[in-house]
Amino acid sequence: QVQLVESGGGLVQPGDSLKLSCASSGGSLSNYAMGWFRQAPGKEREFVSSITWIGSDTFYAESVKGRFTISRDNAKNTVYLLMNTLKPEDTAIYYCAATSRPLRVGISYPHEYEYWGQGTQVTVSS
Repeated sequence: QVQLVESGGGLVQPGDSLKLSCASSGGSLSNYAMGWFRQAPGKEREFVSSITWIGSDTFYAESVKGRFTISRDNAKNTVYLLMNTLKPEDTAIYYCAATSRPLRVGISYPHEYEYWGQGTQVTVSS
């Protein structure tokens, strides 16, 4: 069974970068499309980015397009989210998720994912 563990969060200043990682401590991720979501206090969980199982296609929310990059290394069973030019509004708990379903083009939704990590906190503040 896939068990996802995120890491790499922290406290950074506006304009800084962070790279989040999501690794599976259980089954292989190579058969799953992967997504990153985030949830800020008092807000619903929102889509950030997704990537097909082979990494051939990636999708981003408009709010992060051009600043964030999703990637995966199936040999390492790990998915990454590189976040550049961070803004205070990027502050949230970031979750990775896995789905065995065909990945929706564009924005995807939490209910489409079967497995979730516990989240990692990202705080952007001066």
